[in-house]
Amino acid sequence: MCYNVNMIAKVIVDIGNSEVDKVFDYLIPESMQVSIGAFVRVPFGHRTIEGFVIDICENSDYDIDKLKPIQSLIFDNPIIKPELIQLMSYMTEHYHLRKVDVLRLFLPSELRNGKVKAKYISIIEVKDYEALSEAITKVRSNAKNMIALMEYMLDVKSEELTNLADKFGYANINKLINQGLLIKYENRDLRTPNSEVKLTEGVKLNELQLKAVDCINNTKGGTVLLFGVTGSGKTEVYMNAIKQVLLQGKTAIMLVPEIGLTPQVASNFKNKFGDLVAIMHSGLSAGERYDEWEKLLNGEAKIVVGARSAIFAPLDNIGLIVIDEEHDSSYVSDSNPRYNTIEVAQARARYNNCPLVLGSATPSIESFYKAQIGEYKLFEMPVRANRQALPKMTIVDMYQGLFMGDYGSISSTLQSKLSQVIKDKKQALIFINRRGFASFKRCVNCGFVPTCSDCDVALVYHKEDNQLKCHFCDKRYKVITKCPQCGGEVFREGATGTQKVVDELRRLFPDVPIFRMDNDTTKTKDAHHKILSEFANSYPAILVGTQMIAKGHDFPFITLVGIVDADLALHQADYRATERCYQLVTQVAGRAGRGEYTGEVVLQTYSARHYVYTYASSYDYVGFYKKEIALRKTTHFPPFATIIRVLFSGDVLSDIMTELKAVHDKILLIKDRYPNDFIFFKAVACPVKKIKTKLRYQILMRLVGNEDIIIPLIYDAVNIANTKKVNVFVELNPQNLS
Repeated sequence: MCYNVNMIAKVIVDIGNSEVDKVFDYLIPESMQVSIGAFVRVPFGHRTIEGFVIDICENSDYDIDKLKPIQSLIFDNPIIKPELIQLMSYMTEHYHLRKVDVLRLFLPSELRNGKVKAKYISIIEVKDYEALSEAITKVRSNAKNMIALMEYMLDVKSEELTNLADKFGYANINKLINQGLLIKYENRDLRTPNSEVKLTEGVKLNELQLKAVDCINNTKGGTVLLFGVTGSGKTEVYMNAIKQVLLQGKTAIMLVPEIGLTPQVASNFKNKFGDLVAIMHSGLSAGERYDEWEKLLNGEAKIVVGARSAIFAPLDNIGLIVIDEEHDSSYVSDSNPRYNTIEVAQARARYNNCPLVLGSATPSIESFYKAQIGEYKLFEMPVRANRQALPKMTIVDMYQGLFMGDYGSISSTLQSKLSQVIKDKKQALIFINRRGFASFKRCVNCGFVPTCSDCDVALVYHKEDNQLKCHFCDKRYKVITKCPQCGGEVFREGATGTQKVVDELRRLFPDVPIFRMDNDTTKTKDAHHKILSEFANSYPAILVGTQMIAKGHDFPFITLVGIVDADLALHQADYRATERCYQLVTQVAGRAGRGEYTGEVVLQTYSARHYVYTYASSYDYVGFYKKEIALRKTTHFPPFATIIRVLFSGDVLSDIMTELKAVHDKILLIKDRYPNDFIFFKAVACPVKKIKTKLRYQILMRLVGNEDIIIPLIYDAVNIANTKKVNVFVELNPQNLS
């Protein structure tokens, strides 16, 4: 075989190991058309593996005579766009990630190792209509099945082979193919995600929405914060801004935070843009994910709608990126590879010189601060599109209820308002941010709480399965009836979960359809879509759920929202606790009164006087922001500081402590060089000391200056860790410090 000695492919091999996460040189055979972004098979040691071509050059630092050649192309055309190659460089440097881990984000995981391919179906078609018509007159009269087949094909002209064979058998079909009367060919069968599509022109925008669209489309680059109350019509703004982008021959990315939101948003977009829309999220089957990705890669689809991973869609010439509910913590990946979707989106927006739109009724404190100082352009939508008032919020003090004999999860106030909803044949949404029946079971004698053997967390009681489950690793245990510590047989249940709320509602309203939406009920494919569709067509009805029902959904007949235990988000050992509580309350409240009917909210709390509820009940985000930003400034938390966490996890404590001490000592030297920039520095065990059998420790830091210099030095310090025995990751401003 001949090789072009002037063409060297720079390849990242598809092995998740830090020691081989570097560029390897391979010769390109003269007969092979290899481009940057190609997915190839290469020899590596004694085996053949897959790899990504990230560059092609004329020179090598190695002896060319000793270089091995690329064995084959897996795809004829490159599958990683030049922009994504550049994005890989940004992410590896900014987040201290392995190149291969970033490259894997750019394509469906099943595509690697040939686990999924394009699907084709065999089609049988009439080759010569006149010849087939003449041939049917010459068939023996007793060959009834053959005559039936020929008459059928004269009628339908073409048919899928499997359907045809079920009716008439393969032998007769093959006979007609051999006679040249029928032909067989392969047709691509696209596996399309489930969505209800009915092409529409959309609604007429009001004056404020039109101004928002103009603001977005007149922004040539940079970030726009679209601060609009729930129901202000942000989705219509997004779609109309994207319509203008398409007219310019460009493409667009539309992100939503939850898989549960994707079917409804996808339907809205497909209704407006048809087949130009592709869907990307982890709830798709492997085949669907591959086909949607390939539509984007080939330019057949111009818009991608999806969750966090859709930011890596293989689109060219992006004209607009939208991140809806931008405050949501799911946009920050807290497992390898760790990244912040907004920062990645900003990198893609810079590359394409296009605007990034961050939309929310409750922006993150950091985003609103950037809008206040002019780093982001701010556009406000302070009223609902239908001019309806925001739903009135009633705060129920559950402590007062205890004195009145109100011991259930559903207060008498909420019960009364639910009864009215049912009488009016409307819908209600009940939010509780905990799945399962109860958060734990505790022995009343000694206080023993069953915990997971693999994770340092209490097991959650699930009544439907009569099991104890770990919500970190999903391990399941039998429900204990006798305390292993003291032998006691009386157990008290912890805080209420979705199952318990549903049970209580069914006792109160036995004739009303009650739907439940949480991680337990949405594990199967299309479960989100099915639950939401059934709820949407039931009157009256009650939907009980966790965070996945708190935002984005638009049901015009929901007139009541009940928040069962608002305090779950409030009492967390996290500087964002009050912010998240405000966001959750406001977002879930916004599901009420989105149609022509007035909405109402009942918020149950044991902290009725907390300032977060005062601001939330009056929808005063700006007032809440002013109080919160003053606290952040005083206490030196983001956006006035950068939190850095170095997380260590492994099987053996001594190995972890060895690596932790080595890294700690290195960072201590950095701290000594920049003493005024470190306002916090400590090595501690993680609050959750073990997850999935792995022990966990961390080094926490807060920086208030020189981050651009110090963070790369911290990355260098982490590089000394022995990652064979201990996994070490660096997180910037992590969303979860547990």
